[in-house]
Amino acid sequence: MIDTIYNCSANALNGDLVEFDRYKGKVMLIVNTASECGFTPQFEGLEKLNQKHKVAGLEVLGFPCDQFGGQEPGDEKSIAEGCVINYGVSFQMFSKIDVNGKNEHPLFAYLKSRKGSIFGKRIKWNFTKFLVNREGKVVNRYAPTTTPEKIESDIIALL
Repeated sequence: MIDTIYNCSANALNGDLVEFDRYKGKVMLIVNTASECGFTPQFEGLEKLNQKHKVAGLEVLGFPCDQFGGQEPGDEKSIAEGCVINYGVSFQMFSKIDVNGKNEHPLFAYLKSRKGSIFGKRIKWNFTKFLVNREGKVVNRYAPTTTPEKIESDIIALL
């Protein structure tokens, strides 16, 4: 297990390796996403947060996941196209990962170890969100039903 979020890395949708130390000093909103989920319209709210607060230091990071109802069936190319065409997503999207189980990505193992939920450390569904402050501390976890708009005041407080 990683000991700090800045020791983590993940592959972007285009295959490039992204080292998380590039986000030092930034506020991160990390979300497990899916293209065919009832919560998929949240991409629009996430992009609005990204556009509004990026200059102040917000980084929205999306991690497609197909562990919940097969709601992310596509490959990286189709995921990228869908996010841009349907929602104008310009924030960093990563390659599809697992967020639970034996193949879970180390980033999500780390996030869950810092902020559990009423379901324990497991992620229950797509669009679970983690808010990380400028020092790399996970300060909050939000349920899939919590819209990006409801998180904005918490983000502003950290910026």
